[in-house]
Amino acid sequence: MANELMLKYGCNPNQKPARIFMKNGGDLPLEVLNGRPGYINFLDAFNSWQLVKELKQATGLPAAASFKHVSPAGAAVGVELSDTMKKIFFVDDLELSPLAGAYAMARGADRMSSYGDFAALSDVCDKETALLLKREVSDGIIAPGYTGEALEILKSKRKGTYNIIRIAPDYRPEPVEHKDVFGITFEQGRNETVIDKTLLRNIVTKNRDIPETAKRDLLISLITLKYTQSNSVCYVKDGKTIGVGAGQQSRIHCTRLAGNKADVWFLRQHPKVIGLPFRKGIHRPDRDNTIDVYISDDFMDVLADGVWEQYFTRRPEPLTRGEKREWLAGKTGVALGSDAFFPFGDNIERARKSGVSYIAQPGGSIRDDNVIETCDRYGIAMAFTGVRLFHH
Repeated sequence: MANELMLKYGCNPNQKPARIFMKNGGDLPLEVLNGRPGYINFLDAFNSWQLVKELKQATGLPAAASFKHVSPAGAAVGVELSDTMKKIFFVDDLELSPLAGAYAMARGADRMSSYGDFAALSDVCDKETALLLKREVSDGIIAPGYTGEALEILKSKRKGTYNIIRIAPDYRPEPVEHKDVFGITFEQGRNETVIDKTLLRNIVTKNRDIPETAKRDLLISLITLKYTQSNSVCYVKDGKTIGVGAGQQSRIHCTRLAGNKADVWFLRQHPKVIGLPFRKGIHRPDRDNTIDVYISDDFMDVLADGVWEQYFTRRPEPLTRGEKREWLAGKTGVALGSDAFFPFGDNIERARKSGVSYIAQPGGSIRDDNVIETCDRYGIAMAFTGVRLFHH
């Protein structure tokens, strides 16, 4: 290990010189095993590693994340995948370890956004996870270690240039962190908040029933938000994020963005979507893009243009607005976290349309009563954590 690592350039090619280094003179807590990670790669790697490490600590399960531009496209823990999940994540032909399953779910939360991601694993990368990663479009990976087989598989990816980082699992940064903006140095204490079930004790709604699985999902949402560019809202279902709304200026736009992604995640499970007659040889990214268009309200226009013939063996039957509404209406059990308080009940109105039954948010708005009342109207259980999770 070395004290510094020179980079090709910073965020953009014109930003030179660029490097990462240890101010205290010690060695970097990482080793680049393959490739040449860039500035943004390392930002994604360090944020995503913290996320999966905390998910593992909070749940006891192996965890994975799929990062793009310093926010998670998805995150998940290693729960068992149903046959439907395996199919919509395009992994029904693979043998999955718990860690590989976690990454399949993390990437499957928002497959379009995960295109060209940086992957993070809480545990040593195994052969099954490496084989899954090898066939996806990804820029790199960070993990505490790699089996010999896994490392060889990953080294063969992208004509031998795939970025592979090994992070020291016991590394702990200094308690005070610094950041330079416009030539001025900012200093703050690191966000060392431990996110565990104690944050879910203050249930403020009439419905006080939050099952253990929902508590786990709320913790996943809060830990994900801790490493998501603010403002942010996160929807979680069965151990995996299904919609992350990041970097919005208003809370309702976060809720809508994440909710729309959650709706797409649910609609991918519709029998019409699963049964789409794709031509053989269609690559997974093209399938993802086509499914997104199929689910959208623009698909009839695409059909009229005859583009469907490039992707399907026959003209697919559209998924109507009525069918979409009916399919989504039956969805419940989604957990939602928010990195700051909800200022209005409109966020709850939007969230419940995407199946939200449980919410964790800091509380503290002058309109808390209105937000609680809106939750009570729909039987949603909500906990006030008292902890804001802004991340910039």
